[in-house]
Amino acid sequence: MTEKENQELALEERLTRLDAIVARMESDGVALDEALKLFEEGVGHVREAERVLAETELRVEELLSSGETRERSSEEG
Repeated sequence: MTEKENQELALEERLTRLDAIVARMESDGVALDEALKLFEEGVGHVREAERVLAETELRVEELLSSGETRERSSEEG
């Protein structure tokens, strides 16, 4: 998977791919080289998923704080 393809995956696609990676690594007969490549790919997916989740959490916090401000303003007026 190229770096560009990796960046374009949605969070749900990343989780699905991580499930597939784990299943493959847990299966019998995985060569060390393949296991290492799968592990590296998995780490990339985890890091990118963490970044997406952090950005989403920040956005939710911004929306909630904006909503609280609007609610207070309408209650006062």
